Amino acid sequence: MTGGGFTASANDFEAKITPIVILSCIMAATGGLMFGYDVGVSGGVTSMGAFLKEFFPEVYIRTVEEKELESNYCKYDNEKLQLFTSCLYLAGLTATFLASHITRKQGRRATMLIAGFIFIAGVAFNAAAQNLLMLIIGRLLLGCGVGFANQAVPVFLSEIAPSRMRGALNIMFQLNITLGILFANLVNYATNKIKGGWGWRLSLGLGGLPALFLTLGAFVVVDTPNSLIERGHLEEGKTVLRKIRGIENIEPEFLALVDACTVAKEIKHPFRNILKRRNRPQLLISIALHVFQQFTGINAIMFYGPVLFNTLGFTKDAALYCTVIIGAVNVISTVVSIYSVDRLGRRMLLFEAGVQMFLSQFVIAVIIGIKVRDHYDDLSKGFAVLVVVMVCVFVSAFAWSWGPLTWLIPSEIFPLETRSAGQSIAVCVNLLCTFLIAQAFLSMLCFFKFGIFLFFSGCILIMSAFVLFLLPETKNVPIEEMTERVWKHHWLWKRFAQDDLVKEEKVVTAD
Repeated sequence: MTGGGFTASANDFEAKITPIVILSCIMAATGGLMFGYDVGVSGGVTSMGAFLKEFFPEVYIRTVEEKELESNYCKYDNEKLQLFTSCLYLAGLTATFLASHITRKQGRRATMLIAGFIFIAGVAFNAAAQNLLMLIIGRLLLGCGVGFANQAVPVFLSEIAPSRMRGALNIMFQLNITLGILFANLVNYATNKIKGGWGWRLSLGLGGLPALFLTLGAFVVVDTPNSLIERGHLEEGKTVLRKIRGIENIEPEFLALVDACTVAKEIKHPFRNILKRRNRPQLLISIALHVFQQFTGINAIMFYGPVLFNTLGFTKDAALYCTVIIGAVNVISTVVSIYSVDRLGRRMLLFEAGVQMFLSQFVIAVIIGIKVRDHYDDLSKGFAVLVVVMVCVFVSAFAWSWGPLTWLIPSEIFPLETRSAGQSIAVCVNLLCTFLIAQAFLSMLCFFKFGIFLFFSGCILIMSAFVLFLLPETKNVPIEEMTERVWKHHWLWKRFAQDDLVKEEKVVTAD
């Protein structure tokens, strides 16, 4: 079995790392800050007594006033509370289809601009919420902003980056997600100490800062040459390509883009085209990566970290402090990915992380299963520290592998004619699975207890086998040469590309 590993060839397009590329990538990747802040902030505010008392009084009563009557695992089991977290991702799932159309017809830059405006509106609703309805409307608007940003930003980053740096620059998006989560954790820790019970409003309101950065950034950055050429602006596309590559000899890459765009224009229905046989490997891999990413259990920790630690007997401050530590580990480990993704490759990082995540989840399940009971806990300081360490081990592995690479790989494996549709489906699947985990986790924790971590461990075993046997290596491969240099050489997927080639030859012969 071959994994499809390749190294850069002499035919790779020339390019320098220009200031405009760095600036554009930094600006665009603030979409990750926006997404990350929202992931981190929801878990913190749902553990704050003042927030629960105002919007979820039944949960507040169970967690504060009647602790002895409730199972440790079921304190926070409430459908409305889960809906507060999960409805954002349901809205994002819906919005991504409209975002796909705008990304293709109006460009990546326009989609990022819309994402920023919608997110700012959602932040305003949440920070000023007077009832649960306002809170949910705000979360739905945030979801639409996330759907637009997640559709456009990874594609933008993959298209504007030189092939040898595509992995590292694309992971700027994931790095900003982790920075957003860390920032949210720090804000939650600080606002929880504010007297008067209004700290949660500040936590939710500060989400407008990264959205403002993305909006301003969308005014500053240039659209990608791929998008400009695809929309018929050939001269502007050539000018932008020359500017971002920092060289005069951009003709080979420009002609490759024009050829790809010519093929793309012949595709009138990209969502129908993506179902064709030659596109099935990319579609299957993209969907599988996003499903597996969510079923590692990462968002159970990111969304409900403070709630989870409260369940295990941590105080409110200690729970929020632990999430700050985890957020810092998340950021540092993502930096490791930026350094290693274009050196070690995608497959090696994913497989190594699978082993590390499986072991850490299994250890967490064993500790909680032995030490935490339904109506009392016996989690000593030593075991509590060990649980936090194992969570950090798990998060670090995710952050340098499945976190960033799940977004990177789909953005680089689809041909131009189906790239926007492929990214839309990837975002849709990710948000659907995120919604399911966010909506179900607290109920699953109540039902399965420590077994929920064994469930996630089993999922990690399956996805590691998927990487080993079915995922080809794409490092250092120019984005428009994936078919020739990746799919036609993979032990399984080559038959899909070859079957299409045979069919085309038959059509030519018949003509």
